[in-house]
Amino acid sequence: MKKEIHPEDYRLVVFKDISNDEMFLTRSCTKSRETVVFTDGKEYPLIKMEISSFSHPFFTGKVKFVDTAGRIDKFNKKFAKFAKK
Repeated sequence: MKKEIHPEDYRLVVFKDISNDEMFLTRSCTKSRETVVFTDGKEYPLIKMEISSFSHPFFTGKVKFVDTAGRIDKFNKKFAKFAKK
């Protein structure tokens, strides 16, 4: 393994799936300004995610529509002029 290419600041961080409020604790060097009290009663840095293994259709077996930024509406407006009449 090469020396001095890996980050030194790994620490325990809580990742939260905002689509279903599931949280898990793991080690990461990701920066965060938010904190949360985890189920063990300790406070950890918080990283919010839109999709994780708790909500992804591949892992859950359920198809779920996720459009948080209105991307589909934006696409439809942009390409409406090309639609067949």
